[in-house]
Amino acid sequence: MKPALVSVIMGSDSDLPVMAEAVEVLEQFGVEHEVTIVSAHRTLERLVDFSKKAHKRGIKVIIAGAGGAAHLPGMVASVSPLPVIGVPIKSSNSIDGWDSVLSILQMPSGVPVATVALGGAKNAGILAVEILSVANPELARAVAGYKKKLSSEVKKKAARLEKMGASVYLGRTGEKVESS
Repeated sequence: MKPALVSVIMGSDSDLPVMAEAVEVLEQFGVEHEVTIVSAHRTLERLVDFSKKAHKRGIKVIIAGAGGAAHLPGMVASVSPLPVIGVPIKSSNSIDGWDSVLSILQMPSGVPVATVALGGAKNAGILAVEILSVANPELARAVAGYKKKLSSEVKKKAARLEKMGASVYLGRTGEKVESS
């Protein structure tokens, strides 16, 4: 087994259903990764130790997801020399996820965290792959192929919509839509 290049971390196992989308992307591109829990508030020593040593273990990018106050990505970025991608997560104690978004987005000067949309772990995975592709021509080709496939899918959907019309495309054939 090759050493992990990306570390996917989260504040709690309750974040795993969201963070699994980043893992799926990394697996799709064949990027070696690790997944673990590092709580910013309940395991501070573990967070500091993990963050300071990740690059020494060969990690190139850290994807950190957290809900609520969402301090995990910023605290990791404060002590790690690696790029950190923050994934804000709407949690049970969250204010519609805005607290998480702002906690990750509003980092002080000198401590950047790349921030994706609320629950945007898939984009975090894609961004991690893109970062790695800068130094890996094979991965860069795979990313280019992925983007080409996305474009092709949109073009097919557009052609289908234009041919069928909106009502048929949406499966509303024979239905009259009343305006209010």
